[in-house]
Amino acid sequence: MDYYDTGLDFLLQNSSAVYWIVFIGSAALCWFVQWNLKRKFEKYSKVLGFRGLTGREVAERMLADHGITDVQVVSIAGHLTDHYDPTTHQINLSEDVYNSNSIMAEAVAAHECGHAVQHAVAYGPLELRSKLVPTVSFASKWMQWVLLGGMIMVSCTGNTIVLTIGVILFSLTTLFAFVTLPVEVNASQRAVEWLNNRGYTDSTTLDAAKDALHAAAYTYVAAALSSLGTLFYYILMLLQANRRS
Repeated sequence: MDYYDTGLDFLLQNSSAVYWIVFIGSAALCWFVQWNLKRKFEKYSKVLGFRGLTGREVAERMLADHGITDVQVVSIAGHLTDHYDPTTHQINLSEDVYNSNSIMAEAVAAHECGHAVQHAVAYGPLELRSKLVPTVSFASKWMQWVLLGGMIMVSCTGNTIVLTIGVILFSLTTLFAFVTLPVEVNASQRAVEWLNNRGYTDSTTLDAAKDALHAAAYTYVAAALSSLGTLFYYILMLLQANRRS
């Protein structure tokens, strides 16, 4: 217990250093994974898919193979803007993916269809994430203002109630980030398995598809770790304020 208290005291006394470690570490990690994703996208966008199917064709075939008839595949503007929208029942593919017959386009399209399959079979983590969306949307909208107000109140009066509420709101966004991880990993697993089983990849393009989807998954890992690190800092700030009050 003495060791724990000593370690906690050290962290509390050096909270500014903790902040900069979290801030710089998170920024560096997020920059690296985004750079890696862009590099992989450019690399595998030049590799022709084994069957030469476009992203749109892959998406339509995967949906059909899973008996999903109420989901549309549409093209949207932007770069790396691909996503599945369960509210509109649409697979939204960026133009680079929708019209391309690269292995990158095929992998991304199959991944987004993986989310549609999850929705169709009521995949547990996706259901949980969907239920969290309204609460997390509220938390994301107000948490920075609540945290700021809490820090001002602590500085002026020593009261930690508002800061505690801010930390709780932030913890909800962190929880959401970690719930997202199995959803994304599972969608990629479904995509790779389907591409392989249908004979749309050979040994080379299968490895490329896996590598591309792993690079995309790392962005979610980085976001979750960054959120956890920031939450840890806010918790230290709250503990420090409670000790002073």
